[in-house]
Amino acid sequence: MPHLTTYIGLADHSEKTLADSFRAAAEGHAHVADVFHICQMFAEWSEDNREALAPIIQRYGEADDVDEPERLHAAGLAETRKGEVGLLRDLQDLHVLATLVQTTWTVIAQGAQGLRDRDLLEVAQHAGDQTSRQLTWLNTRMKQAAPQALIVAP
Repeated sequence: MPHLTTYIGLADHSEKTLADSFRAAAEGHAHVADVFHICQMFAEWSEDNREALAPIIQRYGEADDVDEPERLHAAGLAETRKGEVGLLRDLQDLHVLATLVQTTWTVIAQGAQGLRDRDLLEVAQHAGDQTSRQLTWLNTRMKQAAPQALIVAP
């Protein structure tokens, strides 16, 4: 199961990166109340997903050579941008990272079904559901921010 450990490692590292990125967005856009509070909550969700994954890592292990999420983090939310367009671009970066997390959980869920591992399947489905909710909010919030960012003069 060497490839499963690669995806378990990807899920663990991606959730950490997503949590860190949501916190960075919350702090960088603290003046926008909904962004601050919801991004803090989403960071906690990602941390909870990592905690739920810990017993799975104990059982299967995880590959340490997974660098994709860190690369996305460095290119995305190492720091936040200013203004309305900055908020829109930061939300978009979060969306890209959350999409990586969601597809990773989807792949893990498929592997769990093949292994008939109910515990892994439950973790993957729960985390995937939460990531879907994060993506839904990010989509909605980008739609809300876009007119102000793109049309109104600074």
